[in-house]
Amino acid sequence: MNILHIVAGDLSGGAARGAYWLHLSLKEKGINSKILNNSNSFVFDEDIILSNKTIFEKTNAFFRKVFDRFLISFYVNRKDYIFSTGIVGCNFKKIHEYKNADIIHLHWINGSMIDIKDLHKLDKPIVWTMRDMWPFTGGCHYAIKCDGYKDYCCYCPQLQSKRKYSLASFLHRRKIKLLPKKIKIVGVSSWLSSQALASTIFKSHDVCTIPNNVDCRSFFPLEKLMARNLLGVHTNKKIILCGAVRLDDFYKGFQYYIEAIKFLDREKYFLCFFGNVNNTLISALGFEFFSFGYLHDSSLLRLLYNSADVFVAPSTMEAFGKTLAESMSCGTPVVCFDSTGPKDIVDHKVNGYRAKVFDSEDLANGVNWVVDSKNYQQLSDNSIKKVREKFDNSIVAEQYIKLYKELLRDVVS
Repeated sequence: MNILHIVAGDLSGGAARGAYWLHLSLKEKGINSKILNNSNSFVFDEDIILSNKTIFEKTNAFFRKVFDRFLISFYVNRKDYIFSTGIVGCNFKKIHEYKNADIIHLHWINGSMIDIKDLHKLDKPIVWTMRDMWPFTGGCHYAIKCDGYKDYCCYCPQLQSKRKYSLASFLHRRKIKLLPKKIKIVGVSSWLSSQALASTIFKSHDVCTIPNNVDCRSFFPLEKLMARNLLGVHTNKKIILCGAVRLDDFYKGFQYYIEAIKFLDREKYFLCFFGNVNNTLISALGFEFFSFGYLHDSSLLRLLYNSADVFVAPSTMEAFGKTLAESMSCGTPVVCFDSTGPKDIVDHKVNGYRAKVFDSEDLANGVNWVVDSKNYQQLSDNSIKKVREKFDNSIVAEQYIKLYKELLRDVVS
């Protein structure tokens, strides 16, 4: 069985990391797995094919991105959110690995990597793992309070367009016209799958749910004091950890976390962060804190998860919530809002706390409940058990192998 994954972005972090872990696990199970990737970062793996190796390919990729930004630039009042067109992309059909592939597996394909019209021409079975909402919207990656994707993406709030017909509505209709009808759609959470089935684009497609995967061999429990000493965090206070690859992304809900902190005891808690954090804003809260910045290394992230007593994920909209699962895999319970993807990960008062939706005070209540729990060790054990049984690389890879076999049987029949 030959699988070609098409993945945009840095394989060491973000949405692409889950795809890379899946690729590695598939190889361990005897699947001939390859990845086509457009990242400039280097990962030593002979099964990764870069789409921008030559000067010509790099120049082509540069101008594709310029054209993408040019189209969006007409909306001068647009919100500063990620917005992708899917109008331009590399010619992946020419590579040897495409010709040998039995199945094409799409993941996050933005960054001007794939032109949607090229998917219309594919003569192979396609699996598309949605890692955000972009596959069924008119360009946004998270729709927030807009449900235009259930119609035709008119009056786009992210572009700040007051017109019925805009770039968003054009892109939305283009997907409806060009996306193959037999493409197999996979949501990484039950929430994301439900949104896809409610969309104009995928309401008639076959949509299933296979969770994002976590490398439990990279994220596992360690003794908290040892983890703190190795990180140089010396405190007797309880540690609250908060972080993401881009903590300042609009849907990460960091403003709710800042509000929640105001309900907590400064003498009891020490704050730790990873990702982009405004240190001036944190300093004004009066808590002891340490910011580790953006972490590329899984071993450092593992130490940070293990050093904490609780991980807080205040996202307002999340396709899955990989950092939540990584934290739980290390035995650190999670506090999140009772909405979107994290609902599949955190079981209320079993391995964490699901706060009332966008209620900062209840987010703070959740932190106190977890930390003060007489059954804290049980919460920790339950967290590890949930991830190992539901989200481990091997478990998720088996689900994809089953899906691949079903698709190939359908082709033969």
